[in-house]
Amino acid sequence: MQDDPFSEARHAAGAFSCDDKAAVYRAIETRRDVRNEFESHPLPDDLVQRLLAAAHAAPSVGFMQPWNFTLIRDQTVRDAAWQAFARANEEAALLFEDDRQSLYRSLKLEGIRTAPLSICVTCDPTRGGTVVLGRTHNPRMDVYSTVCAIQNLWLAARAEGVGVGWVSIFHDADIRRILGIPDHIEIVAWLCLGYVTELYREPELAVKGWAKRLPLEDLVFQDQWGRR
Repeated sequence: MQDDPFSEARHAAGAFSCDDKAAVYRAIETRRDVRNEFESHPLPDDLVQRLLAAAHAAPSVGFMQPWNFTLIRDQTVRDAAWQAFARANEEAALLFEDDRQSLYRSLKLEGIRTAPLSICVTCDPTRGGTVVLGRTHNPRMDVYSTVCAIQNLWLAARAEGVGVGWVSIFHDADIRRILGIPDHIEIVAWLCLGYVTELYREPELAVKGWAKRLPLEDLVFQDQWGRR
């Protein structure tokens, strides 16, 4: 049998130890979207680098690694982003009615101002060239890859005791102008990061009555759509 020329690039695949498996599942199960519970003191540079390295280790279609991470600590930039968010947030509130609007307004979405670090995660669809392995029939695969990087960062942050909040309520053009993002780059997420001392046991929106977690068994089909 012909030798595998890539054998030295491989290592054994097997299950983690019980403790390591428990740690992975614990990070997944206790990860929360933090909105207003950030401590003000800064994150150490080496910790931020570990989180970015975790994000950069994410899978990507065609190994194109389409992500960039813009770190924002400057107060002037954060204030401008907050103003953009506040305008969009008021527009969003008006889309809900009665009790739903009151509940929406009660949610404290203060991460841009209170978290010591924000990261704008973007996707560069040109990085792999015009034809990318695996993206030939689904051009959104580069964005999906970027979201994998965000999830990696989020889980690593949970393991480090760092809270993360994903801000999505803004007009794309406002953030693009504030950060000087080129037209061809897609803005995927504005993340707020900082130490937290407490996290909700369940997602905050579930705790506060906005929505409930759907039963998993209602979402799983067998072999065909809708077949359980």
